Amino acid sequence: MTRTSVGILRGGTSSEYNLSLKSGAAMMAALPEDRFDTRDIFIDKRGYWHMRGQPVDAARALSQIDVVLNALHGGVGEDGTVQRIVERAGVAHAGASPLASAIALNKIRAREILQRAGIRMPRAVSFSLNNDLDTGEMARFVFSQFGPPYVVKPASEGASFGIRIAMTPLELPDTLGDTLDAYGSALVEEYMRGQEASVGVIENFRGEDLYALPPAHVIAPEGAWMLHPIHHEEGTLRHLVPSQFSHSEKQALADLARAAHRVLGLGHFSRADIILTPRAPYLLEMNAIPGLYPGASFPPMLESVGSSVREFLEHAISLAKGR
Repeated sequence: MTRTSVGILRGGTSSEYNLSLKSGAAMMAALPEDRFDTRDIFIDKRGYWHMRGQPVDAARALSQIDVVLNALHGGVGEDGTVQRIVERAGVAHAGASPLASAIALNKIRAREILQRAGIRMPRAVSFSLNNDLDTGEMARFVFSQFGPPYVVKPASEGASFGIRIAMTPLELPDTLGDTLDAYGSALVEEYMRGQEASVGVIENFRGEDLYALPPAHVIAPEGAWMLHPIHHEEGTLRHLVPSQFSHSEKQALADLARAAHRVLGLGHFSRADIILTPRAPYLLEMNAIPGLYPGASFPPMLESVGSSVREFLEHAISLAKGR
């Protein structure tokens, strides 16, 4: 039986480097050797490609590869760069197109598209270094739109990297200044009080065009106001699946995740981060590359419907071949 050659991209240039290494390792461990010849393609923090411990150019790394699975969270792995490289090499890849992935990664651009389509999201204001305002003027403008606390985010980071809370308008100028200095742009959202949920979406799965996995109730460590990168790194988040959400809440969460997936034109799979308030669910962001590392929400969501990371990856490879 001819095995499918699968290149697994991991590492990368983003702040999610360690999580990417873990997701890639989980992929390699899950795929059965009798059906798949997995190739570990490592991209270091400077963006150089490696195979078997040796630096190689991307074209050589991708030669004799049938399908690419991308475990590069953030950075070049999600901003369309790697997807374009893979497509230029003529290799099939699972996941979103270069454009859709890039849009999903950019919280400011994605928000514009999602809100125009009527997707419910927290109120927010964005700024960049090109704005002709000082941070005090920015803070006053935000306060004129909605009150504190404020969640200040970089535009294109994941796994809670760079997110800060400003409890009062007086704290907002310095928080904005730090974020703009570090990342060049900032998104200020209203702090939504509610229960955090994660919902995975898979195309053409279990007989449905767009299958929503049961939502995971995300539980942060006691005393945490918000999720922090260390929670992801150390696996201290709990994901309750099945959750205690009511049937109608689960349905609303699934509907929101599917709608956002469609609006952004994401491909094959995605994961929605949602805050469930007493009024309704609000989308926080969409992730084109769900984490599969230990402690991530996607594996327990799969397990809750009798699936597995192995079945999910085999399905993703089939979707990539059929693209």
